[in-house]
Amino acid sequence: MEDKFLTTVTDKLKERILHLDEEIVEGQKDIEGMHEYYWENYTEMDEYGYENYDNQQALLGQVNANNEKIHLRQQFVKMLDSPYFGRVDFIYDGEDEEWPFYIGLGNFSDRTGGTPLIYDWRAPVSSLFYDYDKGPAFYMAPGGKMEGNIRAKWQYKIRGGKMIYAFESDIKIDDDILKQELGANGDVQLKNIVRTIQKEQNAIIRNRLDKILVIQGAAGSGKTSIALHRIAYLLYHEREYLRSSNILILSPNGVFSDYISHILPELGEEHIQEMSFDLFAYRELLEVAADCEDKYHQIEKQIREGKKKSDHEKKQSQGFVGEMEGFLAMLEDELMDFHEITYNSMKKTEEELIRLFYFKFQDIPLLLRMEAVADYVIDEYETLHDRTLPEEEREKVTEKFRSLYVTRDLYEIYNQFLCTYGYASLPDVPVKERILEYEDVYPMLYLKYRLLGNKAHANIRHLVIDEMQDYSYLQYVILGKLFQCRMTILGDRAQTMDERQADVTTFLPKIFGKDIRTIVINKSYRNTIEIAEYAAKLSGITGIEFLKRHGKPVEEERFFEFKEALKRIEERSRNSETYETCAVITLTEEEALQIYRFLKDCGLEVSYMDRDSSSFQKGITVTTFYMAKGLEFDQVFGLFPAKEDALTRQAEYICATRALHELYMYQYEEKAGNDQ
Repeated sequence: MEDKFLTTVTDKLKERILHLDEEIVEGQKDIEGMHEYYWENYTEMDEYGYENYDNQQALLGQVNANNEKIHLRQQFVKMLDSPYFGRVDFIYDGEDEEWPFYIGLGNFSDRTGGTPLIYDWRAPVSSLFYDYDKGPAFYMAPGGKMEGNIRAKWQYKIRGGKMIYAFESDIKIDDDILKQELGANGDVQLKNIVRTIQKEQNAIIRNRLDKILVIQGAAGSGKTSIALHRIAYLLYHEREYLRSSNILILSPNGVFSDYISHILPELGEEHIQEMSFDLFAYRELLEVAADCEDKYHQIEKQIREGKKKSDHEKKQSQGFVGEMEGFLAMLEDELMDFHEITYNSMKKTEEELIRLFYFKFQDIPLLLRMEAVADYVIDEYETLHDRTLPEEEREKVTEKFRSLYVTRDLYEIYNQFLCTYGYASLPDVPVKERILEYEDVYPMLYLKYRLLGNKAHANIRHLVIDEMQDYSYLQYVILGKLFQCRMTILGDRAQTMDERQADVTTFLPKIFGKDIRTIVINKSYRNTIEIAEYAAKLSGITGIEFLKRHGKPVEEERFFEFKEALKRIEERSRNSETYETCAVITLTEEEALQIYRFLKDCGLEVSYMDRDSSSFQKGITVTTFYMAKGLEFDQVFGLFPAKEDALTRQAEYICATRALHELYMYQYEEKAGNDQ
């Protein structure tokens, strides 16, 4: 029966593709004809442009219609490989007929508007597959609650249009299939999880009620996959309001962006915008400083300085924001040097300027306020003299008003703040020589927005923040000013890149208000039991549930010399041919470069991944623990100094949780004069 249905669906898919090919060709001919008509007749179109507008709209409509058919064709071609992966046999209450609902990556019917042969995994009826086993069940359709009984549930694996397996599934078989999927080798891209979405994951993916959804999940719990599948679900159900161009993902780095970039296209959606918050901040501060450090500079500095603390943590805190607000309240007086302004017959006394500045335009950001005063005075002058000032003359007048500021340089103003509150000053150098340390990047950005205002990104209607534990209180305050939209915020407090675990959920309601729902996921799917239990001991975390997939025990070894450990890694990694991905993870950039050069000199195919990398490669990758976050590898070698400080232990935990199948944790002694 299943082979017959698969053949039927495959044949109908091929028929639809051929039909679409014909429609696309005809559509393209229509587009070319409309272009030709336009260029032959545009000089004779009506003088008011109505006919021109109508033609342009008709052309745009035809182009959009053809693009939709091209998109649909691409979806059907993908479905030829694997049309569906599940089936639910459902009997509605009050009926005797059994309805088989086949579930796949997209909807498919043999004709436009027909009853689907395959239902999109995001369709309301598909929740039966993810949320229930045999017995009573319901789903929420547009018309209301649809109740009934599941008589059978099937799972399939189809590749190249051929049936690999078909199981009538229950919970045990579900787990076996999940283990089989997770036990496969890792890839250079994150896998979509539509075939193995679990009930608790499905509830998050289909959540459309909460404005801000926070996912606090253990390492390997599938947080990022869940968030991306949630975006695909929202795009499917909210097409009139939400498009891919309305979504922004804040990713840790370019490699991570590349690692997840294929998921939405694989699920039938377009690519969405991705960038790091550090890169955004750097671009925003180009007029203030020549360059800005990023969080990776800060981590390296923290490792080098050991227990010596910089002001970084203080400068990201709620208390620091309070200090800045106190300073800004005083700044209104200290930043101004009021005096009478004249220009030709135009005259404004000091008293008039003070009244305009502090009362009429008090809601304008401080460094833009005097320009608002200037515009008001110029308009007054032009009305009185019935004369419009030329642009060059307006600029001269405006500059006179700007000169009432003691300084408009944000760098100088920030330095004044630092001195006022007892922080170390920044170097007094020209703009082209200014390099902002990471601890000062976001305070400077906050100051800029408070003094010059910020345009909320109204085109962004959904913001995804990954690795939420790595963002500070101040950064969330800035994000709250920039984005007044729905958000999906996800992370793991145990994977902080600091000495202590960071739980941002304690202060997020203070910033974003009460429209927040936090969901905790305590089941981990990534690692084998042996690796997961080893990682749990490193972190001291309890209460995590693991999928019982067994593998090789974790191998630990301690070496006296760094190079001795490198030789062991070289020996072991030569036997990695059975795996797609292997990582050597260490503490610092300096160590990672040493390892990379050593393995390369040994003749191994190896790649080095740092903050400037933009893609995730197959084979052996050498990187730092902070660059490896969010990624997963079949085989992982961790190489760390044999010291018991909190940051090194955090790095070892992050390293361990990257491994899918095999984990080797090596330590080397730090000896004076050791040739590293």
